[in-house]
Amino acid sequence: DGSWVDFDPLNSKRSGHYPALDTTASYYTGALYNDRNDDYSWDGVWDGETSRDSLGWCAEFRIPFTQLRFQKQDTMVWGINFWRWVTRRHETTYLTFAPRNESGFVSRFPKLMGLKDVPTPKYIELLPYGRAKGRFRNVDENDPFNNDAEAEGSAGLDIKAGLGANLVLNGTVNPDFGQVEVDPAVVNLTDVETYFDEKRPFFIEGSTNFDFGSGGSSTYNAFHWSDPTFFYSRRIGRVPQGYLPYADYSDTPEGTHILGAAKVTGSVGSDWYIGSLHALTMREYADIAIGGEESDVEVEPATYYTVNRAQKYINDGFRGIGGILTATNRIFKEEELKNQMNSGAYTGGVDGWTFLDRNRKYVLSAYAGFSHMQGTKEHMVAMQRSPWHYFQRPDASHVDVDSQATSLTGFCGRVVFNKERGNWMLHSAAGAITPKFNSNDVGYNSRGDIINGHVDGGYRWTRPTSWTRYASVRLATAGNWDFDGNNTQMMLRGLAQVDMPSLNGFNVKYYLYPLKTVNTTRTRGGPLTKNRPYWLASSQFYTDTRKPVEFSTYVDLTYTNRDDWSTNPQFTVRFKPASNLNISVTPSMSFNHEETQWVGAFPDPEAANTYGKWYVFANMKYTELAASVRMNWTFTPRLSLQLYTQPFFSSGDYQEFKWLAKSNSYDFRRFPDSDVLYEDGVYAIDPDGGGPAQQFAFYDPDFSFRSLRANVVLRWEYLTGSSLYFVWTHGRQDYEMNGEFDLDHSMDRLIDADPDDIFMIKATYWLSM
Repeated sequence: DGSWVDFDPLNSKRSGHYPALDTTASYYTGALYNDRNDDYSWDGVWDGETSRDSLGWCAEFRIPFTQLRFQKQDTMVWGINFWRWVTRRHETTYLTFAPRNESGFVSRFPKLMGLKDVPTPKYIELLPYGRAKGRFRNVDENDPFNNDAEAEGSAGLDIKAGLGANLVLNGTVNPDFGQVEVDPAVVNLTDVETYFDEKRPFFIEGSTNFDFGSGGSSTYNAFHWSDPTFFYSRRIGRVPQGYLPYADYSDTPEGTHILGAAKVTGSVGSDWYIGSLHALTMREYADIAIGGEESDVEVEPATYYTVNRAQKYINDGFRGIGGILTATNRIFKEEELKNQMNSGAYTGGVDGWTFLDRNRKYVLSAYAGFSHMQGTKEHMVAMQRSPWHYFQRPDASHVDVDSQATSLTGFCGRVVFNKERGNWMLHSAAGAITPKFNSNDVGYNSRGDIINGHVDGGYRWTRPTSWTRYASVRLATAGNWDFDGNNTQMMLRGLAQVDMPSLNGFNVKYYLYPLKTVNTTRTRGGPLTKNRPYWLASSQFYTDTRKPVEFSTYVDLTYTNRDDWSTNPQFTVRFKPASNLNISVTPSMSFNHEETQWVGAFPDPEAANTYGKWYVFANMKYTELAASVRMNWTFTPRLSLQLYTQPFFSSGDYQEFKWLAKSNSYDFRRFPDSDVLYEDGVYAIDPDGGGPAQQFAFYDPDFSFRSLRANVVLRWEYLTGSSLYFVWTHGRQDYEMNGEFDLDHSMDRLIDADPDDIFMIKATYWLSM
């Protein structure tokens, strides 16, 4: 059970903050944005207490004005809302709520009147930290750079200052994020970069101020639309990108050090909302040893990042307009590094929305943006040939590699129409990303060269009946094309969802891809191929969240034929043995039989049907078994223990090597066994069995990878805003060139693998002036 208070101190009708307390006096905080979305990034310093009596329990909040943003006026008007939840009844009671067949939440808040003569809060908060860390692992005794046991310490400072009543400055000097949860292990067999969520507090807090292109509409369905992100904060402090030469031993920093970062967020006037972030990262070197000779090599230049966002709400959010501008500038010391990354990169855009009727039933949202990156000719050639672009495709008539280019400029945009109210639902969108667009220096996008559109509609039953609390059905169709006119996706989707009176529920989805479409990336820069028709079905079932044991399960199946299919069953069990203890276990499995798994491309003039290269693929059987285990144990409102661990096992077995026989087809021919030789982990293939074609070779792609990652954090808030962290991070992993999935063998290998343990103590002290 618990109570929440929602504040909209600017009376923006779009955004706000909330503190919350449950019956154990545990604290929860968060932010509201875009009129109905939750974000758990607000971390204001406030106090709260709960008490019980014969009538039940009550909560009391004490929130300093310094923690809220408001306009200085003689008589102020705020938006405010109160609500509570009662777990045993699965009941939530609001002072004002949004009906289930409508959208909007903050815009419905009642007005809090009568606040007078509130002084403009002027404050500075300082949060210095000190950290001691020890690392224990087994390393080669001849390694000149690493020891079995290493210790280090550091210190830094976080700053928060009020700039008037409604702007706040956050700054950090030499930040440390050692208490942040580790990323899960993944095996990525695609050519698309893995996306990881941001977990660092400095970048999470106030992150919604930098959201771009997602205002106005309550729904932004994708349907194979690769929506570009203009700000992906994990680029700041990323793993160094520079290449290492061959070396006997090397030591590369695990991440780029952030020398300092600062951001200003809040509002200007009554309806302008801004965010401006600036960060400087350090030049990084890797130590290398070759034949006993030690040296260092630059692997990341000193880099300056800036992200600037502004948005104006018009007529209480009836319309909105905004813009974003980002820049990445690198300062190189070694010439070789200039050929490995952009010297400068810039993105920008405008976005906005307008409701089309007085009742705010229909809304039209849109954005348009650009990217511009610059660097040496050598690097621009590499960028054009990278998976983001593949300009070298031999049968692409709309793109080619410009060997003289020193910059690339691209554009993107999307228009979204959504019906916000009523039982009938309608959503549609159209967008495009040009081939040269790339926001990956301080943003994220996986592909360019996309033209996308979809229409999605359905009906929802929001009035409870004897067999449903809520139900909905939806139908959608979507398609993708490239700028050469190739149809790369065509999809039909059906969805049904039911929440039952028992508070259990389920949903089912079915995707049908009925046409032979064109694949522009399967050969990774080579000729076009075809996609065959296939279908995908998924289902999810979940149980009553009030119960001490909560269960949910998910399974999907993608099917082309008996040699080309995948399924990914997963289930979660959440245990709540006490009100202050929550344990969840999420085992997951993946079985993937891929008929055309990429192996490599090998030049040969005899491969005339595929533009002078053999494009080699294989049947692959991929098996994965993993589990995520989390525990949150709140001993007192200010003392808690969090645990996260993930055992991970995977294997890939490559068989029946084949080549693409003809471009723009799905014609793959298997190499006869007599033409495939294997010795000492290397395959050698003679494409025409002794004919004029050249023999080529590649390493055995079979693999088995297993790992264990764990994070334990004990947090004690010994004074309001001041915390002490005790952290243990454990990791171990193992790899072998063997595609057979054998769990017993893998567990034995993982147990025998060398551990990597990090122990850390970190103390912060909050000072308010």
